[in-house]
Amino acid sequence: MKRFFRYILFALIGVVIIGTFVFLYNNSRPKAEQYSELTAVRGDISKSTVITGKITPRNEVNIKPQINGIIAELLKEAGQQVQKDEVIARLKVIPDMNSLSSAQSRVRLSEINLKQAQVNYDREKALFDKNLVSAEEMDQVTQKLAQAKEERAAAQDALEVIRDGVSQSNATSSSTLVRSTITGLILNVPVKVGNSVIQANTMNDGTTVATVADMNDLIFDGNIDETEVGSLVEGMPLVITIGALSDYRFDATLEYISPKAVENNGANQFEVKAAVKVTSDRMIRSGYSANAEIILEQAKQVITLPESALEFSGDSTFVYLKMADNTYQRRQVTTGISNGLDIQILSGIEEGDIVRGPKIINTPDKTVEN
Repeated sequence: MKRFFRYILFALIGVVIIGTFVFLYNNSRPKAEQYSELTAVRGDISKSTVITGKITPRNEVNIKPQINGIIAELLKEAGQQVQKDEVIARLKVIPDMNSLSSAQSRVRLSEINLKQAQVNYDREKALFDKNLVSAEEMDQVTQKLAQAKEERAAAQDALEVIRDGVSQSNATSSSTLVRSTITGLILNVPVKVGNSVIQANTMNDGTTVATVADMNDLIFDGNIDETEVGSLVEGMPLVITIGALSDYRFDATLEYISPKAVENNGANQFEVKAAVKVTSDRMIRSGYSANAEIILEQAKQVITLPESALEFSGDSTFVYLKMADNTYQRRQVTTGISNGLDIQILSGIEEGDIVRGPKIINTPDKTVEN
């Protein structure tokens, strides 16, 4: 009986040893490679790029004073609409002492000239009434008196403008009133009551009292790499997305491509501008960061295939076409537009053909394509 159990034990050990060798042998044998299969289908394909930029008004104007002074009153603030020639701020004049002194001197001199012209006129008028001087001489003194009066009025106006910022003869266009030059939205008022402001001249740009823009006429301003700018043509459509309004997309039309590149982070880029078409249901703010998607190339209802099915050899492109006997035949193809995932097939295979795809790699927990 003991001998019988011993034989059984030896037999079990032998089965385990043989099974182990068989398992190791089978695992050591090379396995047949497995590949996924892809089908050539007909559809639309396009190559596009994304341009980064921002939304800006086409017409944005800095409003600046016509005289030097101090902000006495601000009548508008950022975010308000303003009409052309509407007053934004009032200034208190700080006259330049040299200019003021010259204007005062000009007034005194004009008064002296006027008094002398009046005396001459009165004298000539008395003689003319007695027929002792000619009409020509009378006309000359009359003209000089009129010129002296005009000079006195001009000198007084100049003094009032320098001293007060406005003259009595032209009170409706006072230079102490800072007016908007366009109709639009006030984007910024960088000054406060009490701030000193200066007018623009050859030495400086002057102080900006307010920035006004027409927010009904917006443009997208961005930059595109030199490798893609050659595909752009004015009039091409774009689709704009704004980071702050992720669910809002609107159309634009390319209207400007810079003829000169600018260097940006070591790369040559070209400025592009597009006219934005927005609806009134959304508030678009100046300076919004935005992306513009533009289609560089497009083909409709063409044969396409995933790029992973292609094999590149030198300047040629190949696929492995599945034959009727389930074998694969290497076939050269001609390609067209690629969007990075799928590619257009111009020749070499037909719609519905099946080609070999990426290799399937079996792992203990999952199967992946390579």
